Amino acid sequence: MKFFCYFVFLFLCINNSFINSAPLKNGFYQKSCPSAEAMVKDAVNRAYVRDSGIAAALIRLHFHDCFVRGCDASILLDSKSGQKSEKESPMNKGVQGFEVIDDAKAQIEAQCPNTVSCADIIAFAARDSVSKAGGIYYSTPGGRRDGKISLIDDPLKNLPGEFFNVTQLKLNFARKGLSVAEMVTLSGAHSIGDSHCSSFRKRLYSFSGGHAQDPSLDPTYANDLKGQCPKSTNGSDLIVPNDPTTPTKLDNNYYKNLKVNKGLLTSDQVLWGSPTTRSMVKVNANHPRNWSMKFAKAMVHMGSIDVLIGEQGEIRKNCRVVN
Repeated sequence: MKFFCYFVFLFLCINNSFINSAPLKNGFYQKSCPSAEAMVKDAVNRAYVRDSGIAAALIRLHFHDCFVRGCDASILLDSKSGQKSEKESPMNKGVQGFEVIDDAKAQIEAQCPNTVSCADIIAFAARDSVSKAGGIYYSTPGGRRDGKISLIDDPLKNLPGEFFNVTQLKLNFARKGLSVAEMVTLSGAHSIGDSHCSSFRKRLYSFSGGHAQDPSLDPTYANDLKGQCPKSTNGSDLIVPNDPTTPTKLDNNYYKNLKVNKGLLTSDQVLWGSPTTRSMVKVNANHPRNWSMKFAKAMVHMGSIDVLIGEQGEIRKNCRVVN
């Protein structure tokens, strides 16, 4: 009897530990708002028809949200008097997709007021974007709550920089509870979308160590980039595709590009330059289906970073302002 009681006690401890470490669940709105995920998908589909680039934007929006204060939709909050929000940070330059989230939220509020969080809408929209751009399907658990704080300085303290080396990238992702393998896997999102010339111009014209041009950058590719990003900016900051091969398809060509020194950002190409991550790049380049499965799993894990649950935070009525 003592053994049985101990076994039950141990089971309950383990079970409670599991519940506390996995607060989100699939089908979270199945009873409270059954069509919530479908409405998000419809909003993404409408936006994708107008501009296929919205898929990359929504995936990036999710990443930038989760890495700053956790996945709490703080990136959606507008600045208010005397306090600039995350949107205003230089680290969020070019971040888009806010209107798609607004569209989905408006539809959902009309049917299920005060029920579905903006944080969950971002996560669902990112999942649907992965599906549209890469044909990768996975379930995204819900249950996130919306945060009430958004500060302009937070993105710089939390988001990885485009000139980060591998050591810096590892530390940055580790602080968010993500492994090195997940870091390399999620970097594959750079197979779609684009980057401003200011994010890599240094590699073309003013690299360090006695090299005007980054020696780890393919010379032909570098010349192509110079044609798109002149040394003289004239106050403009143009954009170029992250992936010169399949710029609108979420696929493993990102890793193939790294192998031939065609990673656009320093933080991309260093994954091939470091022995620690090079083997992972090789595997992802050679096994597209395996990478797709890992990417889906890593996206779900990323979507659970420091989430607010239960009575924490709130369910915003308007994603741009706190209630």
